[in-house]
Amino acid sequence: MQDAPADQPPPEPPPPAGDTALDELFGAGDFGDRLAAGAEWLGRQLSSADVSIQAAIIAVALIPALIFGSQLRKLIMAQIAPRAPYGVLRRAANAFAHIASPIALSLIWFAASVILDALGRPNGVVNAGISLLGAWIVIRLVTLVIRSPFWSRVAFYIAWPVAALDVFGVLDDTIRNLDRLSVPLGRNPDGGPGAFSAFDFIRVIILLLVLFWIAGAVSKFVKGRIAASAELTPSFQTLLIKVLDIVLPAAAFLIALQMVGFNFATLAIFGGAMGLAIGFGLQRTISNFFAGFTLVAEKSIKPGDVVEVGQTFGWVTEMTARYVTLRTRDGKAHLIPNDRFIEEGVVNWSHADRIVRLHAGFGVSYATADLRAVKKAAEETAVTVERVLKTPAPMCNLVEFGDSRVNFDLRFWINDPANGVANVTSQVMLALWDRLKEMGIEMPFPQRDLHVRTLPPGVPGKS
Repeated sequence: MQDAPADQPPPEPPPPAGDTALDELFGAGDFGDRLAAGAEWLGRQLSSADVSIQAAIIAVALIPALIFGSQLRKLIMAQIAPRAPYGVLRRAANAFAHIASPIALSLIWFAASVILDALGRPNGVVNAGISLLGAWIVIRLVTLVIRSPFWSRVAFYIAWPVAALDVFGVLDDTIRNLDRLSVPLGRNPDGGPGAFSAFDFIRVIILLLVLFWIAGAVSKFVKGRIAASAELTPSFQTLLIKVLDIVLPAAAFLIALQMVGFNFATLAIFGGAMGLAIGFGLQRTISNFFAGFTLVAEKSIKPGDVVEVGQTFGWVTEMTARYVTLRTRDGKAHLIPNDRFIEEGVVNWSHADRIVRLHAGFGVSYATADLRAVKKAAEETAVTVERVLKTPAPMCNLVEFGDSRVNFDLRFWINDPANGVANVTSQVMLALWDRLKEMGIEMPFPQRDLHVRTLPPGVPGKS
């Protein structure tokens, strides 16, 4: 038997039984070991005394939570909900009564967590339950109180991820990592470098959503109180509402930035760009906005006024920051920009008071013997129409000796122009037609006489 050459490597030992090339490539054996180790660790955790104690606390807490929650629900429904005003507060009281037992369970778990921490015992399982149950309570409250699919989705996509991160113990690490992703923004008031992190951005978004909703609820409540106040004029009510529509959202935005520690000095960087944007892109919008304030402050028009803008006649039903809603007699709502009232002018039929004078012109034949009788008859006929005022009394004036008739102008007054002016003028003229017919007075129409003359002899062209 010959010895192997010295430069030949020794033969490799045979692979262990059961190993294959696939196991070596994917490490299936190591994976199985890790899976077995994980299952063993989970078994030890579930069989440990601390986990068993926390699981028992979670389960046993259901009994007092059901009892206390039932009593809390009865208290809310009997004492709090009936006294809450209709709207958000009433829905909030009913929502708390609806989920009283889960809230009681969360409070009991929280108390148990505090006790375990004071005794130096682990409380991770109880805290995980508190986080998940708290996320469910938040989502349920938003759904019951606000009743908005948008806010329900917002609560779902915020509450559950936060609860999940807290359960797995990575919430603090996630916050720190988001806080490291920052954009430098000038310097802080104390001289240090200023920054705006990704976590600050998320906080601003959440705070803006909450504060804008609060501002909307407050604005709706205050507007209702303003509209119900009989001591405020319609113009002043509109002015206050316009101020609320600007101040409350702006205050919510500034409060949100202040709560995250935003350095307002950095806003000066964007001042020039914003000024250019307003000057070019928002010129008409800003013009309508300030025109609306001018109209309200000067009281040139107000809700309920009967106005005429160009060919549009109707009454003002609403004044917003950008336009005035003008409702016409045919039921159409014309949204007219505020600056048009200032640039083109407006005829306000009820600016000082609602008494306006209308005109009805007519003519009679030159064969009429007594023109003074026509004048008196016209004035008496006008007051027979229901909407025509007796004081000031109608006045009929002879205004012109026309080509084919004597022209009169009947002037009368009404105090309800919102009900239309053309219709009452039509009623007066129909009544006047009937009266003149009874008096046998003719109302002529234009006539032309055509005279045909015979050409004299000797004119060229005569046959």
